[in-house]
Amino acid sequence: MLARLARFSYQRRKLVVLGWVLFMFVAVVAGKTFAGEWKTSLGGLNGTDSQQAYDLLKSQFPTQSGEDSAFVFGDITKDPAAVSAFLDKASKVNGVGFVQQQPEIAPNGRIATAKFTLLSDPGQDARTLAAVKELKVLAKPLQGSVGVASTNPRFDEMKMPSSEMLGVGAAIVILLVAFGSLLAMGLPIATAILGIMIATSLIAILARFMDTPDFSTQVASMIGIGVGIDYALFIVSRYRDALSRLRPPEDAVVEAVTTSGRAVLFAGITVMISILGMLLMGLPFLYGMAVGTSIAVAISVAAALSLLPALLGFIGFNIDKLSVHRKNKVRNRISIWTRWADFVQRRPLPIAIVGFVVLAAAALPVFGLRLGSADASNNPDGSMTKNAYELTAQGFGAGFNGPMLVVADTSQGSASALPGIADALRNVPGVTMVSPFQPSPNGKAAIATLIATTGPQDRATESLVHHLRNDVLPAAEAGTGLDVHLGGTTALGMDFSTKIAERLPVFIGAVLLLSFLLLLMVFRSVVVPIKAVVMNLLSIGAAYGVMVAVFQWGWFGSIVGVSGAPIEAWAPMMLFAIVFGLSMDYEVFLLSSIKEEYDATGDNAHAVATGLGVTARLITAAALIMVCVFGSFILMDLRAMKLMGLGLAVAVAVDASIVRIVLVPATMELLGNANWWMPKWLDRILPHLAVDGAPSPAPADLPAPVPASSGDDERVGAGKH
Repeated sequence: MLARLARFSYQRRKLVVLGWVLFMFVAVVAGKTFAGEWKTSLGGLNGTDSQQAYDLLKSQFPTQSGEDSAFVFGDITKDPAAVSAFLDKASKVNGVGFVQQQPEIAPNGRIATAKFTLLSDPGQDARTLAAVKELKVLAKPLQGSVGVASTNPRFDEMKMPSSEMLGVGAAIVILLVAFGSLLAMGLPIATAILGIMIATSLIAILARFMDTPDFSTQVASMIGIGVGIDYALFIVSRYRDALSRLRPPEDAVVEAVTTSGRAVLFAGITVMISILGMLLMGLPFLYGMAVGTSIAVAISVAAALSLLPALLGFIGFNIDKLSVHRKNKVRNRISIWTRWADFVQRRPLPIAIVGFVVLAAAALPVFGLRLGSADASNNPDGSMTKNAYELTAQGFGAGFNGPMLVVADTSQGSASALPGIADALRNVPGVTMVSPFQPSPNGKAAIATLIATTGPQDRATESLVHHLRNDVLPAAEAGTGLDVHLGGTTALGMDFSTKIAERLPVFIGAVLLLSFLLLLMVFRSVVVPIKAVVMNLLSIGAAYGVMVAVFQWGWFGSIVGVSGAPIEAWAPMMLFAIVFGLSMDYEVFLLSSIKEEYDATGDNAHAVATGLGVTARLITAAALIMVCVFGSFILMDLRAMKLMGLGLAVAVAVDASIVRIVLVPATMELLGNANWWMPKWLDRILPHLAVDGAPSPAPADLPAPVPASSGDDERVGAGKH
């Protein structure tokens, strides 16, 4: 099938390229015309206390069931009349629910806060954005005198820089060094950029039908560009190797697609399986991101297997035209890695021990991992939400930045018991204030606000929420017939973290099992898949450890531009899904080369040395590209994207260096022929999957591909069809 696809793409290259260009044009236009609305808040936490509180608010207090927000005034004494006029006008803005008309003034008499809600019904995001824009216009006259900020992140004007373009720039340099040719470099870049333009447009349409977080396109761009360049790199490299053996360009394209292209297909499938495993988490908030990122990977694979062969058809023997440096002989490049493999194989045990110790040490901080949500104090300096946080903490205390809602269902009980419940909450250590309960219009529910003494991301606040839910509220509502829930943004974030922690083992177990089975069928070995899974877990553990050290403990935080806070609950799950899939990419390319040599010679040591020598250069170049693309996202303002960028960059760097270049050859040397053990009964019942991703080295006595005239191109079958 891949051979037919390669020949069709080569022979009908004009049609294929035109088709991809039209696909891109239609996708971009459709993405702008039919774009859905991004999901900007957590949801779908069925069964949690905060979700029950939200549902009750939605039905009984519709104007207060939107996004918890507040205006914070720096010095209300400078123009109290203007503040009153502003709050009155704000309450009349379409898309704004409740607005507190009498601001609460801090003990210092200057700082004041007024609560409000933004209505955020599904399908009404445009209305909410328009409301934010109008509120900013209304607040502008106050900035010069009173000073006003908002706690709602929609009011922040964080620009999303094209950080991925910095990664692409680094990839260009790496590809130029690897290929030494502008044409060879340009092919992976062109296919990756075209693919990501299509993918991000399709994700915008996906948001119309599925809950899709607002950072999905950034995640998809990060992954799509990285894998798109990598996949094209492997195929172009195999194509050049085939040309160096004086194969006609069409045959070289077919060879590249049926060998490295087959490995690209398998690797892409493993990445998509890992990412789609997030659907097992049962959190609709993440579904769109999982599907959207998988779309980006699928487009990258499709472009590598069809668009790239078509472009190679136009280039033919000219792949190394526009050379930027003198080519090194392939033999010399390979010998460096072959000598390294020989070095590792002479001392496999101490080298393996050192490698495992390094990874274990890097992973140690994982034991201190704390899932949660960073609050506005971790936002960039100068952002509106951080200003609001600091003013609120200065005037009222840190706990006022994370108000919690106590929502009581009074339809089956007596509302006369509500003051007693409020008193019980006030008497709990760690609670600084509980407002009186306010009944709903129909009297079937009531709501109060609870303020803790500590900030939203403080461990003490988390302990307080659990204590209130597990001990205080059950005792206070006993015998009253009331059903009381604790909700609000702070409690919702904690419930989200708990939900993630509960489902994470299921997700990880499913991905590990499926990956093990796939590798088992590909390499016909029980030991190799087990070793691959263990080593991938080690590289992911090291990445988790770095994340905890930098983003939770704050080590080197000033360099990255972050301060210590809990790790975003979804980040370890997303990192595992992406990194495990990408790790399998490199595993497939390396092990397929080793397996091919072992099947031919039966010599395990020779197979490991040859396989590493053939693939190490490409894996290193591919990993460097990934690290640059992912690392560029550390420059973004969004803490979540910094977190993902650093975690992915570290994981790929560790995987391609310590794991692939050190631990794999060392452990395979120690295990010897046992690497390829598989029971005969299991071999009979498993289907066979053939994957060959290793580029064959060009013979030392043959030159690299040379530019040919158009006449030569026709003579060897590279002409137009």
